[in-house]
Amino acid sequence: MATSSSLAQRLRSLDGKSYGALKSLMGTYEFEGFSLHIDRVQSDPYAPPSRIRISVPISKTNLSEDTLSTYEQKVAVRDFIARDIADAIAHGPRDFRFVSPGQEILERSSVVIDDSEVQIRLTFGFPAAGRRVKGALAARLLVDDLPDLVRFSALGEDLDREALAEHVITYTDFLWLQNSLTHDGLIGFVANGSVLARASGDSDRPLAQAVPFESPESLQVDLTAPSGRVLKGMGIRKGITLIVGGGYHGKSTVLKALERGVYAHVPGDGREFVITAADAMAVRAEDGRAVTGVNIDPFISNLPGGIDTSDFSTSNASGSTSQAANVAEALEIGTSALLMDEDTSATNFMIRDTAMKELVAPRFEPITPFVDRVRAMYDELGVSTVIVMGGSGAFFSEADTVIALNEYVPQDVTARAHEIAASYAPPRPVSDIHSEGEKIYTGFLSASEQKMLKQDPAPYRVARPGALGTQQARKAPRARGLHEVEIDKQSTELRYVSQLVDSSQTQAIALALKQVDQQLTPTTSIASTAQLVIAQLRANGLDGLTGGGKNFRGDLAMPRASELMATINRMRNLRVQTPTG
Repeated sequence: MATSSSLAQRLRSLDGKSYGALKSLMGTYEFEGFSLHIDRVQSDPYAPPSRIRISVPISKTNLSEDTLSTYEQKVAVRDFIARDIADAIAHGPRDFRFVSPGQEILERSSVVIDDSEVQIRLTFGFPAAGRRVKGALAARLLVDDLPDLVRFSALGEDLDREALAEHVITYTDFLWLQNSLTHDGLIGFVANGSVLARASGDSDRPLAQAVPFESPESLQVDLTAPSGRVLKGMGIRKGITLIVGGGYHGKSTVLKALERGVYAHVPGDGREFVITAADAMAVRAEDGRAVTGVNIDPFISNLPGGIDTSDFSTSNASGSTSQAANVAEALEIGTSALLMDEDTSATNFMIRDTAMKELVAPRFEPITPFVDRVRAMYDELGVSTVIVMGGSGAFFSEADTVIALNEYVPQDVTARAHEIAASYAPPRPVSDIHSEGEKIYTGFLSASEQKMLKQDPAPYRVARPGALGTQQARKAPRARGLHEVEIDKQSTELRYVSQLVDSSQTQAIALALKQVDQQLTPTTSIASTAQLVIAQLRANGLDGLTGGGKNFRGDLAMPRASELMATINRMRNLRVQTPTG
C-alpha cells in the first residue's frame, strides 16, 4: 500500500518534469492517523485545482458518540469541523483551498461523516514553474504540512469540546423549535437579546454596538427547547403582520433577520434564535426578469390587447408583473409565509389610494393591489404575510398585528393602528374593487382551483423531460458565484433571490437542475419535481449530484426547494405547459 513516504519520493522524482506527469499520482496514500486520496489531478497549472480528500477514522479523533448519534447532530459537527479547517487553511499556504462557510449552519459536502470516518474534501494546486512540476515543494506541502493541518485542528488534539457541544445544541434546538412553530400558531420568533443588525453592508457578522432585541410584553412568548433552554421573545403569529416605523429605526433589519431565520446560525452570530418557518419566502419586485407561464390573474388582469394573465410570459417583466409572478411562484412551491418590504416592492402592486382610484377608473386599471388580496390569501390559503411599511397605512385595516420600531425597540401598536384605520374609511365592498361587468374576485382562488391546490400543492405548471435544456447542453450547469447559474452560455441571474446565502448552495442548485430536468413529467408539476429532488438529496446526500465514483466535490451546500424553483422560474429558455383535465 502506498504511504506518505512513497508519495514524497514520487513527488521529488517528478521535480522539473512536465506537468502532465502528475496524473500518475492519483490514488490513496496512508499517513499516520489518516489517509490522503488524490482523486483528480489538474491538467495544467492554470486549470481548476486538483481534488483531494483526507479521511480520518472516527476512532482516531476526539469526537464523542453523543454528538454523532443523529443526522442533525452530524450536520452540525460537519459544519463545525468545516469552519475550523477553513480557518486553518486561510492562514496557511495558498496552494490548499477549502470552502469557507458563512454565518449559517448548512449541510455541506466539504466535510462528510459516516459510521467509521470523517472525510475532508479540499483542492490543491500542485506548484509549478511555468508548466514544470515543483516536486520538492509539493512534497513539503502534502507530506510535511498536511499532517499538521489534521493534528492541530478539530480533527485532532485542538478540538474544543465545549464549543462543539454548543454548536450542536444550538443547531438541534433551532431545528426542533422551527418545526414546532406552526403548532404554537407562529410563523416566526425573535428571541430577546438577539443582535439583528450586521456590521456593515458587506459583512454578515453582528454589529458590535447594536441594540439587543426586546419583545413587547403583549407579543412575548416562551419556548422551551429539547436541551432545556427556555427562550423568551417576540412571537410572530400566523396571519398578517405589519412592521412600521420611521426611516432608519430598524424595520428592514427585523425583516432581513426573519428572511435569514429560515436557516440556523452559528453561536455568537446574534440571530441564533431568530426562527422563521422553513418554507417562508421573501418576495420583491424584480424588473427585467423572465416570467414563463405563470398565473398572475389574481393580481393583474384585463391587460390592453387581451393578454392572457392566467398563463403569463414575458422576457422583461415590469416591477408590478414581476412581483405578482414572484408571489404566484411562492404559492406554487407551497410557502406558508411571505416576507415583503415596501422599499423593494412596486408601489402600484402593493397599494392604490382613493385619489388615484377616483382619477383612474377601475375598468382602466388592470392591477388589483396586494392590499386587496392579502386577507384572502390567509383566510383561504393559510398563507401568512409579514410586511414592512413606512410610507402608507393602507394595510392597517388588514393587519392582525402591527409592530412599530422606535430606535430599534419594537412596540405593539395594533389597537392604535386599527383605530386609525376605522377613522379614515370603512372596509370597501367587493364592488368597489372591480366595476360591473368585469371578473369579480370574491376570494383569491375559485372553488375548482382550491380543490386542485389541496390535491397537489403545486398544480400550476408542468413540463416534459428536457424542458430546462440541461440534457442538450454541452457542459454541465455550473454556478458563477452566489448569484448566477450558467448552462452553456445561457446565464440565469439570481441577484434578487435574497434567501440564497452561500455560493455552495448555488453550485448545488446548478447540478440539481439536471436531476429536475430528468424527472419532469407532463402530469407532475415542476414545483413538485423540484421538491422531490431536494428530498432525495436530503435522504441520500449531496454526493448524489456528482454521479458517484470518485467525482467527490467539497463545494456544495444544501439549498431549499424554494431557491431551486426560483432558479428554474428565472431561466429564459424555460418551456412549460398547463395541465389538462
